[in-house]
Amino acid sequence: MNNKSEKKSQLSRRGFLPILGGSLLLPFFGMGSSKDASIKTPEEDSYQTLLKPDGTTVKVKVSTLKKSKIIKKDVSNTSLLKWLGKKL
Repeated sequence: MNNKSEKKSQLSRRGFLPILGGSLLLPFFGMGSSKDASIKTPEEDSYQTLLKPDGTTVKVKVSTLKKSKIIKKDVSNTSLLKWLGKKL
């Protein structure tokens, strides 16, 4: 009777393998739904090239430009050159 109780308390290979196999299947079940977070529209991924005052160019997301505030529309060439710091 003593031998049977010792065998039940020990973990054998035959008892360990199903636990190991079951734990390897856990990633396939997934923990949460990420349907909304992972879907991106093409507008969010697109970039537009803009000009900085020092004359360099910068790529900016289109979504950021849509949220921005327009200070002055239809800028003339002379005011653009003045903004860039170039002399006429």
